[in-house]
Amino acid sequence: MRVAHLILTYTNPGQTERMIRNLQHKNFDFYIHVDKKFDISPHLYLQKLPNVYFIKNRVDVTWAGFSTVMATFECIKEIVAAGIQYDFINFLSGQDYPIKSAEYINGFFESNIGKEFLSYRDINNDWTEGLLRMNKYHLSAYSFKGKYRIEQLINSIMPKRTLPNKLQPFGKSMFWMLSPATAMFVVNEVENDSKLRNFFWLCWATDEFVFQTILLNSPLKDKIVNNNYRYIDWSAGGANPKILNEEDADALAASTDLFARKFDVINSPGILDFIDNNLLTHGTYHQYTNV
Repeated sequence: MRVAHLILTYTNPGQTERMIRNLQHKNFDFYIHVDKKFDISPHLYLQKLPNVYFIKNRVDVTWAGFSTVMATFECIKEIVAAGIQYDFINFLSGQDYPIKSAEYINGFFESNIGKEFLSYRDINNDWTEGLLRMNKYHLSAYSFKGKYRIEQLINSIMPKRTLPNKLQPFGKSMFWMLSPATAMFVVNEVENDSKLRNFFWLCWATDEFVFQTILLNSPLKDKIVNNNYRYIDWSAGGANPKILNEEDADALAASTDLFARKFDVINSPGILDFIDNNLLTHGTYHQYTNV
């Protein structure tokens, strides 16, 4: 059993190092994608850590734009092209952190080979805000003066958009744990269908529903477990989750998730110290829930 941890980042390389060190395991490899608009040099020392590789075909990522999906696709293709037999690709960001030990996480993956993990909601019936991301035109992939005014004009004269191929929309979180074959299924479905690709290009935060929509409309849907095992606190409202701090220690300790986000090692280092000293010291995975 082997896992490729895929890390999309542009932030503090020291925080990424800390995450990787706490995830070190003989069955784990790490692939890092540094946003192309940022200098990769400060991150390159991470190659000195065991089993760390850098994604070569980097993408300039625009927040809420389709470029996040493009970057993820390039990473998946490079991981598959490495020729290593992985059972899972685990998708992370540079602001994620394990809240279970590497041994525990390895046990989770070993116990769940053949399953696919991502969180989803039925967008038509259970996520009104998600539907607005799809049925209106969004110019998130572009940056120019007057962009939002043009968006308003386009949406005032154009009919609501609908997914091609009569697909039912699903979405929730961009983070997942998928087999390479399943991840490549999504890559191929989107890259080989110009209607799909063009539709997703003009959505907002496409990364939060591309994988769910493709997989839940596919023959692979029965393998999907509706859980990505991430602790994320959206209580603050807005487009971004809360930056976790020492106040969240009890909630993290009680969580059955494997990872949490978001963390800031500069402004809230204490919560990472708490995790290191209290949550990462427990080893063996016990399947105490029905996955």
